[in-house]
Amino acid sequence: MVFSSAIFLLLFLPVVFVFNWFVKKEFSNYFLLLASLFFYAWGEPHLVILMMVSIVINWIVGRLIEEQARGQFRKKLILSLGIICNLGILVYYKYSGFFLSIINKFLGKDVFVIPQIALPIGISFFTFQAISYIVDVYRGDTQSSPKLVNVALYISFFPQLIAGPIVKYREIDKQIENRNVQWSFVAQGFRRFIYGLSKKVLISNVLGLCVDTVYTYDISIIDWKTAWICSLAYTFQIYYDFSGYSDMAIGLGKMFGFDIPENFNYPYLSKAAPHNC
Repeated sequence: MVFSSAIFLLLFLPVVFVFNWFVKKEFSNYFLLLASLFFYAWGEPHLVILMMVSIVINWIVGRLIEEQARGQFRKKLILSLGIICNLGILVYYKYSGFFLSIINKFLGKDVFVIPQIALPIGISFFTFQAISYIVDVYRGDTQSSPKLVNVALYISFFPQLIAGPIVKYREIDKQIENRNVQWSFVAQGFRRFIYGLSKKVLISNVLGLCVDTVYTYDISIIDWKTAWICSLAYTFQIYYDFSGYSDMAIGLGKMFGFDIPENFNYPYLSKAAPHNC
């Protein structure tokens, strides 16, 4: 399920928004968590179990790190095991086939069978978001949550689950625990969502059709003008795709009372951070 699909716009979003508005405040997190798991399970029902396992592991790791108040070595050990576990899941699902094919090529024969592993949607985003949580707990930038539902909602919250942005737990922990949804805030969210949806549908998707058409041509018949047009079209397609999704995620967050930080300000104009030699 994607934000620009009819099933999301005409069914999922209206139903979740209306129900969340009338759900009692203390049950809102549980409702949004169930909605987020349903959103993820829509395309991959069995792989939602993987995300739930990741959530439980990182919640336990966070609690264990915080319990080691004076044991710095133990805290580092628990953090390292947590990161290894997260990256292990990511590498298995995303890169195991690539690594095994490289080994087969290096050996000159098919020693290993290349597994056909379905890549879970958004696995990079929710994995690195989970890692950021346990790292922040280790650094003392935030406290680990005693409530599993809070960490689960942080990792699986559907507005930023598929394409980000990656949000630090310390940036929204108080909003998860206690937020006040006001109509003015919701109205801002709707406007921001429509703005992002327009970028995605009216600009990015249209440019994508141009790029895909050129990619079907034989390279021998593409002149320099066509190549430049295609390159520029692809540049702006990527920009408006990510910018549109960021706007939609921020807008959806506002609809449910979350103020997701901005993280997509002029990426093509950004400069490398200076460093000391």
